[in-house]
Amino acid sequence: MRGLGPALAAGRLFPLRLPPRPPRSVGSRLSSGPAKAAETGALERAMDELLRRAVPATPAYELREKTPAPAEGQCADFVSFYGGLAEAAERAELLSRLARGFGVDHGQVAEQSAGVLQLREQPREVAVLLQAEDRLRYALVPRYRGLFHHISKLDGGVRFLVRLRADLLEAQALKLVEGPHVREMNGVLKGMLSEWFSSGFLSLERVTWHSPCEVLQKISESEAVHPVKNWMDMKRRVGPYRRCYFFSHCAAPEEPLVVLHVALTGEISSNIQAIVKDCPPSETEERSKISAAIFYSISLTQPGLQGVELGTVLVKRVLKELQKEFPHLGTFSSLSPIPGFTKWLLGLLNSQAKEHGRSELFTDSECKEITEITGGPINETLKVFLSSSEWVKSERLVRALQAPLMRLCAWYLYGEKHRGFALNPVANFHLQNGAMIWRINWMADASLKGITGSCGLMVNYRYYPGETATNSTSYLCSKNIKASEQVLSLVAQFQKNSKL
Repeated sequence: MRGLGPALAAGRLFPLRLPPRPPRSVGSRLSSGPAKAAETGALERAMDELLRRAVPATPAYELREKTPAPAEGQCADFVSFYGGLAEAAERAELLSRLARGFGVDHGQVAEQSAGVLQLREQPREVAVLLQAEDRLRYALVPRYRGLFHHISKLDGGVRFLVRLRADLLEAQALKLVEGPHVREMNGVLKGMLSEWFSSGFLSLERVTWHSPCEVLQKISESEAVHPVKNWMDMKRRVGPYRRCYFFSHCAAPEEPLVVLHVALTGEISSNIQAIVKDCPPSETEERSKISAAIFYSISLTQPGLQGVELGTVLVKRVLKELQKEFPHLGTFSSLSPIPGFTKWLLGLLNSQAKEHGRSELFTDSECKEITEITGGPINETLKVFLSSSEWVKSERLVRALQAPLMRLCAWYLYGEKHRGFALNPVANFHLQNGAMIWRINWMADASLKGITGSCGLMVNYRYYPGETATNSTSYLCSKNIKASEQVLSLVAQFQKNSKL
């Protein structure tokens, strides 16, 4: 077998028959100097002409079901033109022009809204009001949605739209495109992809060492949480006491969209190295040794499907699959990283130093002990130490930091919120699924990524199959977070000892 190569791009997983993007000298922006300005002007005119030709006009309401679809060539022209743009800034500019110039007709929306309001004030037949509301809904559909709809009918069209949304998300992250029109178009495209990638179109597939080599290669290269080092590592992850599942779409069988790795263990794991490095106890599974299923990695392979609830559906399907395979199995938990914890903690140390000149995150005895070890003011020295992985080499410092970092982490997961929901994205994912924050584990990930990203901490989110629906509803509707006594005790310690 050949070695594991570089990570697969989304375009390879969803191959498109597009012309290669030619190398261009266009910079990160579309204008730079007189010659560049002339080139940019020509490109912008070509974009405007393309959009006028490719984006179908919205038929009148009365003709909406009688207007023929645009010729395939019009949509194919857009796909071909877009595929030939070499720079992210060029693609961002085309998407920005599409969002700004071919959205909702606000005049029509105002007119139809006024009609609905007028009918509500007068005694009319229900059918008349319903038709007026249908006209309003029709007016609220942006024009570019028609382009996306017709592209989806082309061979490879849905794949192209997944790639296009990935480009759009990247352009937003790089601030190449901004504004409400772009955010609205992203939401429309996300909604369309959510329909096309709903559970009815997805197939659950299990990966074993006997799966096609190409599938194993894609699974290994898509692993975003705990990178696969070599083929032997991959063999362990799909071998005895391990399970690996992925969703594929009916239009692209054996193309992984989202991948979930599971360890079958005797208890809820508290250390990731025991899962990703240890060899299985034997080549043959003994069911008597399996009492827990640990979800230790989930990776989305297609950036354009971000926000489409594939991971949530996959966890629920795998849980049911494991219950069928192991009827006696009653313990289901994740062993999850805590991305962002170190960054949050460093920001907190920085703000405390500026506002108070001293630490209000630690008890007096902790401040004294840590200061003796680091040899300087606690906030400033900890910011330096925690910004690298060197601090774990000091056993004294590791012991001194355990209690304060455990309670700070508990507060980060339980108390830090974004719009009322958990700030940490992994916590938010599992809580939405109906899990509870069950246990925080000290020095659970000794890798460089684990130390720098979350000070080596990991967390178990536990799934009780009979309670997940209730927990999920409580979290989504009332923003209630369910946590174990260990976590709640740490939160209480934080509130008592940290003078915030």
